[in-house]
Amino acid sequence: MEESERAKKIVGLLDKAYPDAPSTYLIYENSFELLIATILSARATDAGVNKVTPILFARYPTPEKLGEAKLEDVAEIIRPLGAYNKKAEYITETAKAVVENFHSKVPTTLNDLITFKGVSRKTANVILSVAFDLSEGVVVDTHVGRVSVRLGLSEHEKKPDKIEKDLMGILPKKLWNDYARLIGAHGRRICKSQKPRCPDCSVNTLCPSAEI
Repeated sequence: MEESERAKKIVGLLDKAYPDAPSTYLIYENSFELLIATILSARATDAGVNKVTPILFARYPTPEKLGEAKLEDVAEIIRPLGAYNKKAEYITETAKAVVENFHSKVPTTLNDLITFKGVSRKTANVILSVAFDLSEGVVVDTHVGRVSVRLGLSEHEKKPDKIEKDLMGILPKKLWNDYARLIGAHGRRICKSQKPRCPDCSVNTLCPSAEI
């Protein structure tokens, strides 16, 4: 089976397996909150981020207020996430840039988003796909990267940018967002890092790494 056809079949099967798969596991109410939460999620769990962001956004609900906040106050709120001093700098500087450069509106292009401190290509792809339903790339987080390599859709283990490039070459653009959403769910529930549950996998017949 041609690689692109196999990839599309994988998406179709996973769509049936995970009809409830969310676009993100972060809790947010608007694009600005998602931007900040996604920056905070670097090297932290979504569950951990979801514990601190309600406190953060209750105190600093707008880009203006967060941009004017004292670093030490922000750092104290996000302390449980680790690297809190650096992340406090990232999110306050990003808030200022949203206000000063984009009229307090989160921009809708990858090139604009990656100008913010702490925003990688992956982070920008999350914002675009989840908040605006736009596709300029494929979100490659830990789960998407691991599962994509196991599925034989990339050989670049632990190299997100190269994995993303491979996936963009295989999948039609209209499936980029769905692929990341569904593969992410599959990685969390079945194709886990240490003990993948291959016998329970809905795409095991299409996976060269499957042990069934």
